[in-house]
Amino acid sequence: MATPSDAPSLRPIASNRRARHEYEIQDELECGIVLTGTEVKSLRQGQCSLAESYAYFRRGELFLMNANIPEYRQGNIHNHPPARERKLLAHKKELSAWEKRVKERGVTIVPLSLYFKNSRVKVKLGLGRGKKQFDKRETQRERTDQREIARAMAQRRRG
Repeated sequence: MATPSDAPSLRPIASNRRARHEYEIQDELECGIVLTGTEVKSLRQGQCSLAESYAYFRRGELFLMNANIPEYRQGNIHNHPPARERKLLAHKKELSAWEKRVKERGVTIVPLSLYFKNSRVKVKLGLGRGKKQFDKRETQRERTDQREIARAMAQRRRG
């Protein structure tokens, strides 16, 4: 039996909250990411933005674009460019399956979160299909209804 100390420690760095609002997430995948030393130091300070980022395939490899990791403040002339293209690491079978699904019309890959898993930086990607305006309103209405139900149940328990 695994002890609690064997469980991987997850430390969030950044999350893309708009991704779940803008897209209907069909599948998720955890990937590694190729970074330079100053990028990791900047991430350890908790600096990153996934707001406008996306992932795409090029020659069978997966890349993350527009993820903004600011320059490391204590860095020197060898600092990294903030919005460079970064290679993502995953198993070949997973990549080929996702590449087939991305070729469908209206399906895209969006990063959901960036986090440290033990000492490694991981990216959680989502395979998403864009939501229409009425879908967004419906999701918001469902969330509001659930909140009201929970409030009514709590009130009933109290009195």
